[in-house]
Amino acid sequence: MVSMAALANPFVAILDGGDSLGDVATTMSVCRYSDLAGLVADEAALAVLVDDGDRAVYRVAKPASSQFGDELRFAVTTIESGVIGEELHMTKGHLHVLPRAEMYVGLEGLGGVLLSDFQRVRWLELRPRSIVTIPPGWAHRAVNVGHERLRFIAIYPQDAGTDYATVAARGLGARVVRHGDGYRVLGGDDLELT
Repeated sequence: MVSMAALANPFVAILDGGDSLGDVATTMSVCRYSDLAGLVADEAALAVLVDDGDRAVYRVAKPASSQFGDELRFAVTTIESGVIGEELHMTKGHLHVLPRAEMYVGLEGLGGVLLSDFQRVRWLELRPRSIVTIPPGWAHRAVNVGHERLRFIAIYPQDAGTDYATVAARGLGARVVRHGDGYRVLGGDDLELT
């Protein structure tokens, strides 16, 4: 049993529309074009973007870590609008190390979540006030399909862990590309796209 003195303190985070979480101590990670090497279809287009300033593709703000592995965590992710070749801006994508679920809650913009259990690929749209559930065992990445930034909250158990290497090595079996004024999900491999 955890002693009352060792319990984490409750807090309120204010989502101000920016990267701040109000008065809560926050860690910020930034993913730039150079961090997506090996994950996109058009590496030549990526190299041009890296040479042209290597700007941020997405940012993740989350409260500073607590000491308890079973605590629920949250993060606010902001993906800027844009393309790398024809492929829309996306997160690197990951699989959880432990069999843990995750939820994404849309705040602003239009996007989606590409999921794969390495036999099937799913595409679930993410928009304001929508909730996407990600079951244990599904690799996932968020994609901004709109013309404005995409912001969402991710809620997950702190002990889930993130395995980026498996997604980098195997891919997700599909890519999301600009198509006219909209987008298309293109299946790769022999995976079933549902």
